[in-house]
Amino acid sequence: MLKIKNTLTKKLEEFKPIVDGKISFYQCGPTVYSRQHIGNMRAATLGDFIRRSLILLGYEVTYVRNITDVGHLVSDADQGEDKMAKGAKKEGLQPAEIAAKYTQVYHQDLNLLNIVPPTHEPTASTYIHEMQQMIQQLLEKGFAYTTPTAVYFDISKAQDYTRLSGQKLELNQQGAGHGTVDDLTNKHNSEDFALWLFKTGEHEQALQVWTSPFISPLVIEGLGLPGWHIECSAMSKSLLGNTIDIHMGGVEHIPVHHTNEIAQSESANGEAFVNYWLHNEHLLIDSRKMAKSEGTAYYMSDISEQVPALALRYFFLQSHYRSKQNFTWEALQAAANGLKRMQELVFNLAFKVESGYNPLPAGANASYTYDFKIALEDDFNLPQALAVSWNMLQDLTLSPEVKISTITRFDQVLGLKLLDKVENPDSTPDIQITIELEALLTERQAARANKDWAKSDKIRDQIKQQFGYTVVDSANSQSLTK
Repeated sequence: MLKIKNTLTKKLEEFKPIVDGKISFYQCGPTVYSRQHIGNMRAATLGDFIRRSLILLGYEVTYVRNITDVGHLVSDADQGEDKMAKGAKKEGLQPAEIAAKYTQVYHQDLNLLNIVPPTHEPTASTYIHEMQQMIQQLLEKGFAYTTPTAVYFDISKAQDYTRLSGQKLELNQQGAGHGTVDDLTNKHNSEDFALWLFKTGEHEQALQVWTSPFISPLVIEGLGLPGWHIECSAMSKSLLGNTIDIHMGGVEHIPVHHTNEIAQSESANGEAFVNYWLHNEHLLIDSRKMAKSEGTAYYMSDISEQVPALALRYFFLQSHYRSKQNFTWEALQAAANGLKRMQELVFNLAFKVESGYNPLPAGANASYTYDFKIALEDDFNLPQALAVSWNMLQDLTLSPEVKISTITRFDQVLGLKLLDKVENPDSTPDIQITIELEALLTERQAARANKDWAKSDKIRDQIKQQFGYTVVDSANSQSLTK
């Protein structure tokens, strides 16, 4: 039974899809005005883990992850320049060129992390008509109003507006500001947010604009651009319908972006927008928030210079999506060591199978498969699923054939490409794990779990003396180096 921690209800709930066996899943994607740092890549990887988990659990998943290429202002609300325009001016390019450039970089980074392409990857600029249709519905139903500078959503008309964030309205970090109505925008409430921004005022120099049916005395043909929040609502509705099963995004989206998505979608459609909200926590750098100004906003190019890119994916597996994760170069190296150790185990198992070692009927082990699924069903507990994978690989009672079959299935979720080297071997394994060595490693892992450090050290020394390998420890695993 799959259970999900629903941000909307703040409870761990039994998951019940709208249609049996099928899941509609939307995740907020990147704004492609620059490279995506590894915090953004963690969000994409977590979405991939969850999508893969749902498929392994037997669901047919329609997964949408959007590309924002217009309308996302620097304040995440209604103030400041469009991020795409800012990025374009910085590099002397047009917004479409910036979008194409950094979408390509994003796709390259996703490929390095072995993230499966979504079912649909809509770009905001291609759904302008659908956004305008939804805005028109909101105007006709009395949920929105027009001023000379924008079309705004009236949050006082929304039902239980802050139920996702649980904040008091006066504390909600959304809209154009706090406290008082902004006379320059003629808003009814200071928290009202823009659905359509006319090409006037601070948006007079907007580089991406479209005509619209909305009327302002300051512009002709309703010329302007969409607000950021309406984009996801329109794309989600177009591709997944009025009500969807799962919507995922970062915790920073709760008080602003997702709160506004709910208000406008439910007001326009007259139906519940999302049944289960999932929010991933932030990636920290050395226990602090990432900051470009301090040189701590790392990118995939930085990672690839130090370790194989999939080591970062392995690192992401070690923390639950709802928990903050602290990135350090030491932790990344430990993850790289753990991944290498797992790859060596799988390579050696396959080597034994190919050599006719102890042949037994193949097939995934039912007990470990059950434990793996139980971990996934517990709000996508990937760290526990990774632990199950390690326990299975180090279980001396299982044949190499069964281990290979089982890890093949697990890697459909882990996505570590553990079988790639097996399928395309270029040599014998660098480190050959015999039955005796595997037994020592298993015994040492048990000693570490029991905090029997003296025994753990003794076995480490024995492995070094007898086999010539150095044991390298990380938080949840051990690996071998020559």
